[in-house]
Amino acid sequence: MGRVSATLAVLVALLAADCCTAFYLPGVAPQDFSKGDLITLKVNKLMSVKNLPYEYYSLPYCRPEKIVSSAENLGEVLRGDRIENSPYSAKFRVNHHCKVLCRIGSLNKAQAKAFKSRISDDYRVNMILDNLPIGMVRMRDDDGEQVKTYERGFPVGFADDNDRSYLNNHLTFTILYHQDAATDLARIVGFEVEPYSVQHSYEGKWEADGSTTLKTCNAEDKKYVTDKGPHQLVAEGKEVIFTYDVLFKASDIRWASRWDTYLLATDDQVHWFSIINSLMIVLFLSGMVAMIMLRTLHRDISKYNQLETAEEAQEETGWKLVHGDVFRPPTHGSWLAVLVGTGVQLFGMTLVTMVFATLGFLSPANRGGLMTAVLLLFVFMGCFAGYSSARLYKTFKGEQWKRTTVRTALAFPGFVSAIFLTLNFLVWGQRSSGAVPFGTLCALVFLWCGVSVPLCFVGSYFGYKKAAPEDPVRTNKIPRQVPEQPWYMHPAFSILIGGILPFGAVFIELFFILTSMWMHQFYYLFGFLGLVFIILIITCAEITIVLAYFQLCSEDYHWWWRAYLTSGSSALYLFLYSLFYFYTKLDITKLVPALMYFGYMTIVSATFFCLTGTIGFYATYIFIRRIYGAVKID
Repeated sequence: MGRVSATLAVLVALLAADCCTAFYLPGVAPQDFSKGDLITLKVNKLMSVKNLPYEYYSLPYCRPEKIVSSAENLGEVLRGDRIENSPYSAKFRVNHHCKVLCRIGSLNKAQAKAFKSRISDDYRVNMILDNLPIGMVRMRDDDGEQVKTYERGFPVGFADDNDRSYLNNHLTFTILYHQDAATDLARIVGFEVEPYSVQHSYEGKWEADGSTTLKTCNAEDKKYVTDKGPHQLVAEGKEVIFTYDVLFKASDIRWASRWDTYLLATDDQVHWFSIINSLMIVLFLSGMVAMIMLRTLHRDISKYNQLETAEEAQEETGWKLVHGDVFRPPTHGSWLAVLVGTGVQLFGMTLVTMVFATLGFLSPANRGGLMTAVLLLFVFMGCFAGYSSARLYKTFKGEQWKRTTVRTALAFPGFVSAIFLTLNFLVWGQRSSGAVPFGTLCALVFLWCGVSVPLCFVGSYFGYKKAAPEDPVRTNKIPRQVPEQPWYMHPAFSILIGGILPFGAVFIELFFILTSMWMHQFYYLFGFLGLVFIILIITCAEITIVLAYFQLCSEDYHWWWRAYLTSGSSALYLFLYSLFYFYTKLDITKLVPALMYFGYMTIVSATFFCLTGTIGFYATYIFIRRIYGAVKID
């Protein structure tokens, strides 16, 4: 009962960490504003679910006198964020109506084409104020109660049924603030926008000094922009005037809770039901598997230990008969050690990242923090990769530990780098902000070659220096012949069957992760993700152990590679699911974005393969050592 209670306590704590605001640690320090303080709005990338991201000023929007880029961390650069200043400004808690930003006297052919292209691809503009991203208010019905949510960014424009494009050239900003009751200071807690398309008109000639009075938008006459036409048509020769309003509203939202509206999950009831349903199914199957394995093994071990004569032992069949071959080193043991070492590196990276994310250290308020943490943790986990691969390789009685270490340090990062650089060159050719600059590439190479590789060699040195664990049974000099196996024990069949259950444990959460990655939505359900990760570990371990036990009972002792591939084959189902997601959920029609999707999903699948394969391998390795150490071998 004590063990069950402890398990339930862990599960409850993980779920509570997901939804408890006490665990939320903001990514930046609060900033206080006084009435009349000048605030400036920053612009970020243009993003689309159909195409690559582009810089804001790739379109002929109004520009400041000098464009200044904000300092960005490694994760922001890799995500394609390009944060720059803008001519939008306001005085804190002072409303502005119909403020003219700039005017394009006549759109030329290139400008009109650029706007039309971005509108047709459903591009959205991202802006930032006090580290808050801009959002359009959307009300959602939640059990009869209207709940406010935010839709990230605002569209560049829209098209009508006749395929004519219209530009959103007027923005109404609503800035929510929470005022301190004791002082006149206040903090920004919300940044909302409502875009409009309006074909502005004015009296007389346009005055460059800004004294022109607009007929379509005038605060003195209380004439404000609405959704009613005429709209701003995008066409060569058309005049475009950019205007904006700024409204300040007091709010009860406290600064520490200002991200709650952004992080409000959609379809949360479906999400809860799916996760709990998956949890119950997997826990039930895991309990059944564990019960069967314990009862069967207990009976086998008791029966084997009660055999008294050699004749009785020779009449027995099953896993004990292969005791002289079960620890025979596998073919290509160096590469198996490399894959296991890589899996240990990825497991450590995932585990530490999950802990910090669940505690709130990697919240979306800290833009790029999650990506930066993943990269740095992977680099510093290189020592564990070298250590584990060297230990396993020494168990195989291998002597070329330096070659194995080099493979461990270079194989997986080299595979990822080859795909990443190829995609980056393609994105460079599209002049997208998603292209990683040369300086950042140099930094990544330094982290790999200057930090990760040396750490891998250090870990390998200590791992190979330590004595290899002694096998519980001796290995025969002459290999035992493996009898003919039934069709259902064929390696390909059992490996493919073994990957279904681990994938089934994560595919529901995988949908939300893919939606976050490719539909530009925030993902902050790390409590759920931590729970799913625990389920994945248990599932990978138990399904691999069960299939390895059946394999040994069939007197097939070639279990090393099959143990890794059984749980690792779940990566194949992950990739197939990504194909299904691409064709059913996404609207990507252009070549380079499609190549980016499949390239990155290949990297994700390879990562999942090494992670799950290593979990299954170590579980089976420990299991086999335990059962052969429990029987009496003469």
